[in-house]
Amino acid sequence: MDCSGCGTCCVAPDISALGKKVGEPCRHLSGEQRCQIYQERPAVCRGYRPDEICALIAAPTLQERVEKYLGLFGLRPD
Repeated sequence: MDCSGCGTCCVAPDISALGKKVGEPCRHLSGEQRCQIYQERPAVCRGYRPDEICALIAAPTLQERVEKYLGLFGLRPD
């Protein structure tokens, strides 16, 4: 599966290496849903790969995708 560049993985999960909390947009995420430090991003970010979860949370907006992701894993924003 190819990455759609939807930005959900940069908002929904926590990324402790960046001090990012669940449901909070990464400070390096641009308005176009692109990583501004892509070449230097932490290993945890490099490990993200598009998979069946991306299909399960598909929705028209980033907000909807994040809500579906959080619901799928029983997470709540901090």
